[in-house]
This record gives sequence, structure tokens and C-alpha cells, in this order.
Amino acid sequence: MTGSILLVRHGETEWNLQRRYQGRSDSPLTQRGVAQADVVGRLLGALPEGETARIIASPQRRARQTAEIICKHLAAAPELQFDDRLRELSLGSWDGLTYGEIAARCPGVFDGRGRYEWYFRSPDGERYDAFAARLGELLAELKAVHALVVVTHGLVTRLLRGLYAGLPREAALLLPVPQDKIFRLSGGSIEELPVKPVDSCSGSCGADRGETLRAAAGRARSW
Repeated sequence: MTGSILLVRHGETEWNLQRRYQGRSDSPLTQRGVAQADVVGRLLGALPEGETARIIASPQRRARQTAEIICKHLAAAPELQFDDRLRELSLGSWDGLTYGEIAARCPGVFDGRGRYEWYFRSPDGERYDAFAARLGELLAELKAVHALVVVTHGLVTRLLRGLYAGLPREAALLLPVPQDKIFRLSGGSIEELPVKPVDSCSGSCGADRGETLRAAAGRARSW
């Protein structure tokens, strides 16, 4: 890859608060989720890539809403584009259920390897091979990208990072999925850019973009 992918998970949603697995279903951003999208957008706008970055997103409501907020902070005012391959993994009839509800329907599904493989054990959901294939195809198309913001979902961000870094399947599926960080995929490495916590933001949050960028860069972690 010759440029950078700036990977972002959507902001907090109502179902995140209820600990429901959304899959292909949807719920709106909470007030906190809107604030998360705003501070992420401010940091993206302050990055060098923010001057020329394009932006693509999953067409699902929570990702679309997050991306629309981020767009306001990008200097190039890019047109928001959507790609179906960025949709969250489908859990089929498990979409919208909680951990307890899934466990009641399928006892033992979370045991052993199930702690990270359960997503693919729904009787009518998407399987790992199909999921990895669509994301691998997308990554291959983005090899020549200069600067691209990608707004998507938890499992998608896990597997995109895993595929990019060549991680084993288990390691990729256990990666964290924060809603307050940006992952920069560039030059074969992945850099984690933390965003100023929403709870500490006031009317001046992000007002000094240079300060925000310097603080984030100072705490960046590569792996």
C-alpha cells in the first residue's frame, strides 16, 4: 500500500448500551456516539492526510451517521461514498440479540474457541470464509490509495486489521474494537491514534487542532 487507510469504527449506539449484537440490524447513535464521531472527525481533519482524504463507509445507518459527521471536518469536503463490503457481519436470526439470549438459543456456543468463533455459528448467518473474502477483495482494491478514511463496524475493523497485518484468524478476531480511536494502516504497519476522551470534552474540545494532533501523535502505538 502506497498511502494510508484511516480506519474508524462507528460511534456508540443505543444497542451498544443495551449490549445487543447489531449485525445487519441497526440502531441510532447515542449522544455520546455523536460526540465520539465529532472528536474523531476533528483529529482526522488535523492529520496530514486530512487535507486530501476521501471517505467511504458502510451504508448501515450507524456508520453512515458517523461518516456524515466526520465529513464536516475534512478540508477537501469529499463526497461520502458507500461500499456494501463494509457492512457488518450478518448474524442472521441472532441480529439484535444479547449475549444471554444467544446463549439460551444455543447452549455452549461461547465455550472454548466459541469466545471468538461464535459469530460464525449462527444457523443462518454469514460464515468466516465469505466475510474474509469480501474484506480481502476490498483491501486489494485499496492498495494504491493515497489517503482514505474508512468508517465501518467492530468485526469489520478487526478483520481488516488482521488481514492487513497477516495475523492468524484467532488473533484477528480477538483484536479490540474501540469507538474512540483511529487506526492508520500504512507502509505495512498499523498505528493506533487515540482520540481525546469525550467525557473530558467541553465547548473547547478540539478547538486547537494542532494541540490535539500533537497529543495524539505522542501517544500513538504501532504494532
